[in-house]
Amino acid sequence: MTDAPAPKPGILDIAPYVGGKSRIEGVAEPMKLSSNENMLGAGQKAREAFEAAVGHIHIYPDGRASKLRAAVAEHHGLEPERLIFGNGSDEVFALLNQCYLTPGDNIVTGQYGFLAYRISALANQASVKLAPEPEFKATPEALLAQVDERTRIVYVSSPSNPTGSYNTAEEIRRLHEGLRPEILLVIDEAYAEYVTEADWETSFGLARDSENIVVTRTFSKIHGLGGLRIGFGYAPLKVAEAVDRIRLPFNVSVPGIEAAVAALGDEAHQQASRDLIHAWRPRLTQAIRGFGFEVLPSAGNFVLVRFRDADQAQAANDYLNSKGIIVRPVGGYGLPEALRVTIGTEDQNRAVLDALSEFAAR
Repeated sequence: MTDAPAPKPGILDIAPYVGGKSRIEGVAEPMKLSSNENMLGAGQKAREAFEAAVGHIHIYPDGRASKLRAAVAEHHGLEPERLIFGNGSDEVFALLNQCYLTPGDNIVTGQYGFLAYRISALANQASVKLAPEPEFKATPEALLAQVDERTRIVYVSSPSNPTGSYNTAEEIRRLHEGLRPEILLVIDEAYAEYVTEADWETSFGLARDSENIVVTRTFSKIHGLGGLRIGFGYAPLKVAEAVDRIRLPFNVSVPGIEAAVAALGDEAHQQASRDLIHAWRPRLTQAIRGFGFEVLPSAGNFVLVRFRDADQAQAANDYLNSKGIIVRPVGGYGLPEALRVTIGTEDQNRAVLDALSEFAAR
């Protein structure tokens, strides 16, 4: 028997992405607070649009996602021809890496930057350079210090997962000004709708007049459509046209397009989702700090809790699991002493606080 074909060099060295777990053995319906999903679910308008789309799922979707393209362009005030749609914003990152990286190139991102940037870069035989985040935030200075002659893309999450940090508008401008024009700056704004800080602003405006900025968003968070996998990027026209040449046809589904269009128009659901986070983010932060654990400031729909060490974090995770609560260990990000907790409904949040209070008192 001959050996199976070997993948190209480096593929088997990539650590696969591991999502937040969703089951606890012996618990029928655990509280899943491990994936930063919208715990209010999808809005009624999106659910109705999804159900109505069932009659059309035998037909291929519009390959240009024209209906969604027009809706996103109107909602955000963007030029429709500059939009890239993907199977989640993850696919937009993968398409950009595939389009612009060649063997020997590199990407630069923060030490705790989203793992999806790295995986597809490595798959394209590029390397990953990580900027130190001693304060759990990627700064312009640290990112620029990692840039060299083979850097092709710089990735910034603002707000950042899993730390919850964000970059100010001034910091993003300073980073952009420090990059060579041929380097692509990708700004991941997956959690944009949850930000309340006055010195943060979307980079759509900065990208409008730039030839090397891509801003990405997702429908998985504020809109509650994580299971439908829809994201988009706002890019220079030349970048959007290049990506369109390698994008697989029909990469956004019929139900996904219909639900996303409806979600954009559901302002009431978006506001309810924001209100939940804005009410509970400070309460969770204050209460958990009161138990003696560190909680990093967060601009997202989650908080990152740091324990004394990795052993205590593991013990806390096990205790939460014993109470039917699933949170996210983030050792894969180099933070073995931390757990990321999605902000849930009032009942879920109170259950988390009760469990951590009991754990702290042990």
